[in-house]
Amino acid sequence: MSSDKLSKRVTLHDVAQHAGVSYQTVSRVINDDPHVSKSTRQRVLQAINALDYRPNYAARSLVTRRSNLLEIISFGATHYGPSQMVTHIERAARRLGYNLILSHITDMTTQEINSAVNRLSGRLVEGIILITPVIGVSYEEILGITRGIPFVMIDTPLGSNAPGVVINQHYGGELATQHLIALGHRHICEISGPLNWFGAIARHESWLSTLRVAGLEPGKSAAGDWTAVGGYQATQQLLTEDRTFTGLIVGNDQMALGAMRALREAGLRVPEDVSVVGFDDIPEAICFEPPLTTVRQDFDALGAQSVEYLVDRINRPEQPAQQRVLYPTLVMRQSTRAVP
Repeated sequence: MSSDKLSKRVTLHDVAQHAGVSYQTVSRVINDDPHVSKSTRQRVLQAINALDYRPNYAARSLVTRRSNLLEIISFGATHYGPSQMVTHIERAARRLGYNLILSHITDMTTQEINSAVNRLSGRLVEGIILITPVIGVSYEEILGITRGIPFVMIDTPLGSNAPGVVINQHYGGELATQHLIALGHRHICEISGPLNWFGAIARHESWLSTLRVAGLEPGKSAAGDWTAVGGYQATQQLLTEDRTFTGLIVGNDQMALGAMRALREAGLRVPEDVSVVGFDDIPEAICFEPPLTTVRQDFDALGAQSVEYLVDRINRPEQPAQQRVLYPTLVMRQSTRAVP
C-alpha cells in the first residue's frame, strides 16, 4: 500500500462503497441501530475491518453536541484508594460507552482544578468526576469553576450537599473499633491517616466516638501518611508513649503492614499481644503475616455508581443534587483475636 493511501483517512463513504450500501446504512450500523438486517450489518462490519475504519468522533460531536467524553480530575492518585477509584470509574465508563480523559492535580486548590477544567473546555467534555479527598475547595467553588458542566464529587464528607458518591468512612471506623471491643479489648490505640483527608478525619472521629459510647477511654493516636514506612514510624511513636495497648486500629492496610513490623521489632506478637485492624482490604492483605483483618471498601461499586449518577445528571440536568452513600464491610482474618 502506498504512503498516500496510508496517510489518507478512511471515511464513512469509503466503507459504504466497499460494502455496497449507502453511507446512511453505515452510520446506522456504527450507532447500533436495530433497523438494519443481520446480513447487511455483517457486510458493513467486514468492510470496517477490511479498511480499518475509525469513526471521526470529533466531527460527529460537532453535529450532535455529544462527545461521549468524560473527565476525571483526581487528587492523590499515587495512593491506593484514589488509584482504585480511577481504575473502576474508567471500567464503568467504558461499559456505558464513554471515553475518559484523566487530569491529576497535585494541590487541592481552585487554581489547579480550574486549570484542569480549562484545558479541556474546547473538547466538548460532557461531564466531570472529581476525586476530592482532602480539605481545600468547597462545593460552591466547584460550581463556579465548572460553569454548568455536570459533575459528581467522590470522597467528600458524609452529608455534603454536593452531588456525589461516597463510602461511609465513619461506619467503617465503627466496624473496626466495635470488632476489637467485641473481642474484649479495652485499651485500643490508633494510627490515623493524614488529618486533612476527609476519610482519615471520619475514621479518627469514629474511633473516638465508638470507644466513648462503649464507656472506654481512647488510647493514644498518631498520624501516618498512608505509607508502610509512615505506619512503621507512627507505631514506634506510640510504643514510646504506651506499650500496654492490646488493640490497634490503622487507617489503611499499607500503614498496617509497617505497624506490624514495628510491633514485631518491639517483641510484641500479632495477634497474641496486639490485635491489628487495617482499612481498604488491598489484595496483599491476605498475604500479610498474619493475614490482616481489615475494612473492605467496594471501589467497583463506587466507580459504577459515580459514572451512572454523572450520566443521569448529564441527561437530566434539572434534578436536585444528592449524595449516594455506600457502606464498607469488615473482613475478619488472623490479625485479631479475643483477649484471653
